[in-house]
Amino acid sequence: MLSIDIDQFMLELKDGAFKSVGPSNKEATIKMYDVEGVDVREYGDKRVKIAFEDEQGSEIEVALFPEQAKAVAAGLELLEEESEMFD
Repeated sequence: MLSIDIDQFMLELKDGAFKSVGPSNKEATIKMYDVEGVDVREYGDKRVKIAFEDEQGSEIEVALFPEQAKAVAAGLELLEEESEMFD
């Protein structure tokens, strides 16, 4: 399941094309549940891309710099050591 919450967002449909209208102060929160697939790969020459896909085919991709990817890996290792979730 993919949930998208976009604050202060408005689209204009004109001649078959969408255009964002209004001020550029928009914020979005995207959440994905029931992930079926995860893929980790190089992205360009300086980033790591993590892609998540749910059972309905929705996909989220996140590009991280190596230090950010290492922080995610370290956080997962710490959670695995300290949490009963991985038992």
